[in-house]
Amino acid sequence: MNPKSAIKTMFYLLVAVILFHLCIMIKIVPYEISWGGRLKNDFEMYIFETISVIINLFLFSILLIKGKYLRAFISMKIVNVTLWIFFIVFGLNTIGNILAKTNFEKFFTLLTLAFSILIWIILNKEKNRTDNKTYK
Repeated sequence: MNPKSAIKTMFYLLVAVILFHLCIMIKIVPYEISWGGRLKNDFEMYIFETISVIINLFLFSILLIKGKYLRAFISMKIVNVTLWIFFIVFGLNTIGNILAKTNFEKFFTLLTLAFSILIWIILNKEKNRTDNKTYK
């Protein structure tokens, strides 16, 4: 898979994740099944879900810049560092989901693993392509 396809795949997955979080916020999906069942009331749910939506929108915007769909208003070095941070977070989240108590949360292992792999492709395939051009 090339980096452009990986970015497009990430867009679709992020839209699905954002819609899921919005469904929790408007109570289509019960918040008890998210956050490891740790949320105790609506106020906590709104705080956690709002933060989740903001973080996912931030990742979406970083990918828009990386894929050159949006004019870069920050340097590409910052974009790459941010993607590496997300890669590490998704990797750790994958481990956490594997160890989750509920099957519902264990299911998200697939999603966080997919995010990790896609970000790896975005960062490394582009690097390899740049390195290859340097030596030709």
